Amino acid sequence: MSKLRVGLLFGGRSEEHEVSIMSARSVFTAADPEKYEIIPVAISKEGYWLDSGQSREILLDETVTAVQKGKEGSIPTSVIPFLKERLDLVFPVLHGPYGEDGKIQGLFEILDIPYVGAGVMSSAIGMDKAIMKELFSYWGLPQAKYKVFYASKMTGDLTALKREIESGIGWPCFIKPANLGSSIGINKVHYPGELEQAIKEGFKHDRKIIIEEFIKGREIECSVLGNEKPVVSLPGEIRPKHEFYDYEAKYIDESTELVIPAPLDDELVEEVKELAVSAFRAIDARGFARVDFFLRDLDNKLILNEINTIPGFTRYSMYPKLWEVSGISYRELIDRLIDLALEWQSEQ
Repeated sequence: MSKLRVGLLFGGRSEEHEVSIMSARSVFTAADPEKYEIIPVAISKEGYWLDSGQSREILLDETVTAVQKGKEGSIPTSVIPFLKERLDLVFPVLHGPYGEDGKIQGLFEILDIPYVGAGVMSSAIGMDKAIMKELFSYWGLPQAKYKVFYASKMTGDLTALKREIESGIGWPCFIKPANLGSSIGINKVHYPGELEQAIKEGFKHDRKIIIEEFIKGREIECSVLGNEKPVVSLPGEIRPKHEFYDYEAKYIDESTELVIPAPLDDELVEEVKELAVSAFRAIDARGFARVDFFLRDLDNKLILNEINTIPGFTRYSMYPKLWEVSGISYRELIDRLIDLALEWQSEQ
């Protein structure tokens, strides 16, 4: 039986570039060599696509944290190295914009290549928190209070906005770029005097931001796997030592505690799973996703935070760790995701 030639795309133009490299190293190391020939394709922050030889060197050298521009003669955004490969399937671990937002998925669709993960529309919705939240509202899923604010509305006087937050969302609140992940660009605003700086920081990353209610409670996450009949892992709990689960707490500071499975009663576990499937289906996702919740201290109520269609996929990331405790090893998880992608393609 011949091996599947699997293109492993990583790096990319997103600010989650470094996380993507870590995820790709884990997949590259763990994928079954008897089943797959992994063809790595790195994309630099400038948009250069490297050939498989250069890309493999990056994955094998753990001191490399970013994809460099590439050899002389490379062309920004050129997909020539990628197109030269005869691939059976693509496994993208491109977190954030230009990888998780439907853009790269559109290329795979044009080329008629099966790929792991959500489709074009689902990826775009999952990336854009503003649209995602509107869709969750339509489905009647429990969420924190929020407001979408555009850079075009930014003026020197934020008095009206502060009043709106005061009456509708409350202090403290969170400011989040609408299209980004890994908690990049997120700030907790404790009082009105901190608002302007937090908004300016958010607009460095996106043209629109989410102003969201602060939920005092526990942070719960679970993993979803499947196409038309998704299954859900046991939930886990994040216990950051930082004020909130920011980029440093996720990837740098090792003091964050991951409690797997989360200490929840059976009824809450089932509710987490049901809401996770509802979120997955609300955006018409497929393949895999991580769904994040708050368990509110005030009333022990679950609040849906967001869905991630290409979650962190290092060996130490929450998504695979939850499946490991739920009975699926990291290597088997790779197998299942590839099988799901091929299954989807065969049914189209």
